[in-house]
Amino acid sequence: MEIKVLENVLKVNEELARRNRDFFEKKNIHSLNIMSSPGAGKTSLIVETLKRIKKDIKTAVIVGDYTGKIDAKRIGKFKIPTLQIETASCHLDANMLSQALKNMDLEKINLLFIENVGNLICPAEYKLGVNKNIVILSTPEGSDKPLKYPLMFSISDVLIINKIDILESVDFDIEKVKSTALKLNPEIKIFSLSCKTGEGIDNWTIWLKSQIKV
Repeated sequence: MEIKVLENVLKVNEELARRNRDFFEKKNIHSLNIMSSPGAGKTSLIVETLKRIKKDIKTAVIVGDYTGKIDAKRIGKFKIPTLQIETASCHLDANMLSQALKNMDLEKINLLFIENVGNLICPAEYKLGVNKNIVILSTPEGSDKPLKYPLMFSISDVLIINKIDILESVDFDIEKVKSTALKLNPEIKIFSLSCKTGEGIDNWTIWLKSQIKV
């Protein structure tokens, strides 16, 4: 019975996700679903990306958190449209996103960051209707995450390996992670970077700009 209920929930969610995708296409908004474990660097990636692109690309941000507004306040300093969703659950879903979109002024916006709740399980199951799914894996988390959470890495278009500045101080095999991720998803795009030092972020932002139709 529980499996049937979950199937129905996901079916409804997929329909709402399709509507969200239609909305983004109509508005010419390139949307990114940013996912990771807590502390891997979702907000830091958005902040460092905004520093490099905000003059060229009209951007907005939706932040999903179980509770609290710490991340939204960090992003709000950039004076761009930012909306906080307190989910009280382990993920964003298509309906939450749809309601958020109704409460934002997205005219002339070309890029929308959606920061999902910190979790490598539930966010992978609930489609939002975005252009790209981005998963961040930080080096302190270990090399086994793609094997432990294969769905997340299978559905993601981009893998960002963050915190490479401390690579020599942690037990993390970067080549093993890349190999495992590519076996799960041969089309996945991989970037290695450090939000702290800035190393590798330009490669990410150059690629991101190439995806956006302004």
